[in-house]
Amino acid sequence: MGFDIHSELPKLLWLGIGTAAFLAVIGLLLVLVDHGPKSRRDWWQAACFLSPAGLLLLVGLIYPVVRTTVLSFRDRAGAEWVGPSNYTWMFTQPEILLVLRNTLLWVLFTPALATTIGLVYAVLVDRSRYEAVAKSLLFMPMAISFVGASIIWKFVYEYRPAETDQIGLLNQIVVWLGGRPQQWLLDQPLNTLLLIVVLIWIQAGFAMVVQSAAIKAVPDEIIEAARIDGANGWQQFWRVTLPMIWPTVTVVLITISVQTLKVFDIVRTMTGGQFTTSVIANEMYNQAFRYGEIGRGSALAVFLFVLVVPLVLVQVRKIRRTREAQ
Repeated sequence: MGFDIHSELPKLLWLGIGTAAFLAVIGLLLVLVDHGPKSRRDWWQAACFLSPAGLLLLVGLIYPVVRTTVLSFRDRAGAEWVGPSNYTWMFTQPEILLVLRNTLLWVLFTPALATTIGLVYAVLVDRSRYEAVAKSLLFMPMAISFVGASIIWKFVYEYRPAETDQIGLLNQIVVWLGGRPQQWLLDQPLNTLLLIVVLIWIQAGFAMVVQSAAIKAVPDEIIEAARIDGANGWQQFWRVTLPMIWPTVTVVLITISVQTLKVFDIVRTMTGGQFTTSVIANEMYNQAFRYGEIGRGSALAVFLFVLVVPLVLVQVRKIRRTREAQ
């Protein structure tokens, strides 16, 4: 297959138009800032530079939130008002309650385990001889997309009948140990826990990097004072290091929690939400785009938004307090 200039020409044309429009907006902003009022120049500059971002925020976030909230009180076609019936359906249907339970399992296990693994790893390799290499190995999964990581782990969990050669690493290990291969992604609720492992594998590197930076920021004088007072390594960690890096640990927990609540790619790629593995984001997609239930899909989206917003607000407050303390 060769490069067809005629088929690619419209794409190149739109790329050129988009680039020209972007440069035109930047030029217009610079002209407005330069010719603005001199008495309130700081205010005028802030208004000019923030207005495009504010417009995009209005169009890309605020309007969709309002629109989705309205649709959550309408029927499947989004035409007739049905009140809170979509939310009643969400909290009364057994299959949706199972989705909420799965999401709760993700939120309970993923942030705690990923943060703990990252913290333990950061402490163990801190100032070691091969620290850079060791950290690179754990951080490497962060460079892989969720879909790519899901495909990798789907091969790890792959099942073949006992009479054939296993291509799944986990089943091959089971066979070596004298067991029989299992259909891991079909067994409930083990399949949900195995999907959680994928996100932990990805997020542990992020947790390690952030917490490692916090550990290195602990003054050596404090550690040395604790050592002189007779504290062993375990006591130094629990009574000195951990209390001093606890704000960072909390930030990592909240960040991973927000990511976990929105998880979609892993479930969609590995099971499609079947075998009782669906989560809120996946069920929202199914209801709105597969089953045509716009109202129910919107209700799930609003509920997910309500769960995420408090975590984001707590995160913002912690970041603000950290800056004020500095």
